[in-house]
Amino acid sequence: MKAVITGATKGIGKAIATKFARNGYDLILVARSLSDLNNLQEELSPYGNVIFIHAADFSVKEEVYAFLNSTTINFDNINVLINNVGVFLPGSMLDEDDETFEKQQHLNTNATYYLSKFFGKRMRLAQRGHIFNICSIASNVPPKNAGSYSVTKAAMLSLNHVLRQELAPHHVKVTAFLPGATKTSSWEGTTIPDEKFVQPEDIAETLFTILNLSKGVNVDEVLITPLDF
Repeated sequence: MKAVITGATKGIGKAIATKFARNGYDLILVARSLSDLNNLQEELSPYGNVIFIHAADFSVKEEVYAFLNSTTINFDNINVLINNVGVFLPGSMLDEDDETFEKQQHLNTNATYYLSKFFGKRMRLAQRGHIFNICSIASNVPPKNAGSYSVTKAAMLSLNHVLRQELAPHHVKVTAFLPGATKTSSWEGTTIPDEKFVQPEDIAETLFTILNLSKGVNVDEVLITPLDF
């Protein structure tokens, strides 16, 4: 089994990569930092899997497509795509610079669109596969001071629904994750205790369980939130 994981070196992406490696998956891991990717590749090497790494800034369309073109060399078929790459830039939408919205749009929405089209076509041809889109609770309920982020994550969720509709007749599954407050680098410096957060490993465990359900079932959305935040 082969999986592509974007935003793979930290938080949710790293937890998913670790879970997959432990269960025998070959992986293509993508992130901006080559040094972080090298460290993760070394960390996962004891599991004996084939692990390719690719450093790219997915806010740049040309770098996204350079990555996609490279995958045809390393892997013929992909079983699982994890669209996890994203960014959260807090602030008032009315008062922010245009670039604040545009950067979040490029990473949170556009990159998901490009990757899902590319691998979705290959999965459609193979008549199998599963795409997971790591959205956010903000996709449905915009928090204060997170206007542009919420807009881009809502668009990502809408994209997820369209993908599910178009790919279901071809036996390809599509699932959206809508996590609440999760202990990732976005919360760096907080004084809130770790146990108050959803843990990245919680998402990885849930995702892997869904991946191994029977062929005829699709989990459309997963809303996972802290118990008492």
